[in-house]
Amino acid sequence: MTYIINMKYRNRTEIVGNILDAANGGATKTKIMYTAFLSYNQLKEYFSILIENNLIEYLGGAHKFRTTEKGLNFLKMHNQIEELLHTTITNN
Repeated sequence: MTYIINMKYRNRTEIVGNILDAANGGATKTKIMYTAFLSYNQLKEYFSILIENNLIEYLGGAHKFRTTEKGLNFLKMHNQIEELLHTTITNN
């Protein structure tokens, strides 16, 4: 239950990270929507931004979205920052 409550207060960067993580290796809109805990309208809004910035790509034949190399780099940096912040908070 705590996990879902915390999802309510995510910022845009965390949501983008959730989407890119869900799309890593390829996933349908529905799978990404449920994995990232987003509504369909929220997902559409984020998809347009992510596609425009080449962080995610649409694989037409498979009807799936996949995180691009640039998106994987974003995800890697995002995870490193989260890890750094978590380490800083737990050490204080």
